[in-house]
Amino acid sequence: MGVKRYELNEAQWQRIAPLLPGKVGDPGRSAADNRLFVNGVLWVLRSGAFWQHLPERYGKWKSVHARFSRWAKAGVWERVFAELIKDRDNQYLMLDTTLVRVLQQAACGKGGPGIRLWGVPEVV
Repeated sequence: MGVKRYELNEAQWQRIAPLLPGKVGDPGRSAADNRLFVNGVLWVLRSGAFWQHLPERYGKWKSVHARFSRWAKAGVWERVFAELIKDRDNQYLMLDTTLVRVLQQAACGKGGPGIRLWGVPEVV
């Protein structure tokens, strides 16, 4: 069976799996579904869809979003990205200019600069 749209292939998964929490020996509960979870997050981020539109095969959207937020607050995503950018042969590094534009506008906005976590809903 091939890799579904937006999902990690086996080589990509093997590269990041050791960087993620929930391995045997890590404090807390072991995570048997890390790959499914990461693929669900990638589906939302790559498709641009709302969390509520996450396909059911990835689990309940509220649970996936809550776990995504916990990992973001714990610095998991930053550690993964920091490790991945060490590879000078990385052919998949890209910068989404919509993020640059948003951050540029936010820096000049009322109330000063703020940090916005990916996929975390804004408080209005």
